[in-house]
Amino acid sequence: METKEIQKLIDFIAQSGLDEVNIETTDLKIKVKRYGSAPVVSVASAQSAPAPVYTSALPVASAPAVPVAAEPAASANLITIKSPMIGTFYRASNPETPAFASVGDEIVPGKTVCVIEAMKLFNEIESEISGRIVKVLVENATPVEFDQPLFLVEPI
Repeated sequence: METKEIQKLIDFIAQSGLDEVNIETTDLKIKVKRYGSAPVVSVASAQSAPAPVYTSALPVASAPAVPVAAEPAASANLITIKSPMIGTFYRASNPETPAFASVGDEIVPGKTVCVIEAMKLFNEIESEISGRIVKVLVENATPVEFDQPLFLVEPI
């Protein structure tokens, strides 16, 4: 099934008012679920090797990958700590312990500021700069992309 055909199917389902549709053939498996106003689509091929499942929220053009936050005018002197990998961002090593770094905390090079879980491995992310945390840009337990800003730091 071509991408255009899948898009037409999604548009048809979106206009129909159905909340969930499953289509399965010998060559293709499509599952469409609507959460709120945007449908979520999973597509998999039935081949000898397991095919990846692609999921996207539609409409694609109106959904930014990374939320853009308005920064204060004095942000010119702020340094951004960015994610070195793709994974799930955690502010603490477990739910019962306090966050590694919170707004107002002073950090030094080598201090752990968060943990990013990737492929069942928990990677401690250490600061490479000295400063004070001004803003945490990512919610706890949310996915992050490579090079995504995590913290804004005011250098000391």
